[in-house]
Amino acid sequence: MIKIAPSILSADFAKLGDEIAEAQAGGADWIHVDVMDGHFVPNITLGPPIVQAIRPHTTLPLDVHLMIEQPECYIADFALAGADYITVHAETCPHLHRVIHLIKEHGVKAGVAINPGTPAHVLQEVLPDLDMVLVMTVNPGFGGQAFIERTVRKIEQLREWIANSPNPGIHIEVDGGITAETAPLVTKAGADVLVAGSAVFGKPDRSSAIAEIRKSAQF
Repeated sequence: MIKIAPSILSADFAKLGDEIAEAQAGGADWIHVDVMDGHFVPNITLGPPIVQAIRPHTTLPLDVHLMIEQPECYIADFALAGADYITVHAETCPHLHRVIHLIKEHGVKAGVAINPGTPAHVLQEVLPDLDMVLVMTVNPGFGGQAFIERTVRKIEQLREWIANSPNPGIHIEVDGGITAETAPLVTKAGADVLVAGSAVFGKPDRSSAIAEIRKSAQF
């Protein structure tokens, strides 16, 4: 089943609780929270206090994507704030296996993300330990970027590896440039969680926007 995870990066931060409640009422499956530090990516967004503040406004899983250096220093804080999934970047974790298990020790599901320029094979050794892999389909740092179509091949490769792994239930999430037009490209390749920012929060009718992406994703 395809899951739609609207990214609050594109929401109106002046009324964030209402925006999240509207996304949930409109059919969202998860809420995606982009955390950026101005070092690993060229933007600064939010931290654990915001996750804690939005937690009471939704019963949906909070999918926290750490686009930050030294993410291991903040995992406990985000777990305590209410994250259900915490995803770190392979590019920032020289001790990736250790960080994955640190996430799990805090009772949170663990994901690892890779940028468009990072090959899929960096995840092979840790796939059995993961709940989710996140394929960035744009370069991280800003919302509203154009989808990079070459990333689709990585999704296909990861789905093949996951299907033949001891843990075939691993989610493949995609983030960047996801719209009703690009959604079928990634779901045909094997993605099952679609992050959509401006394609949801940039539209006046969030319910219709989510429904349109979901319908196209099921091709």
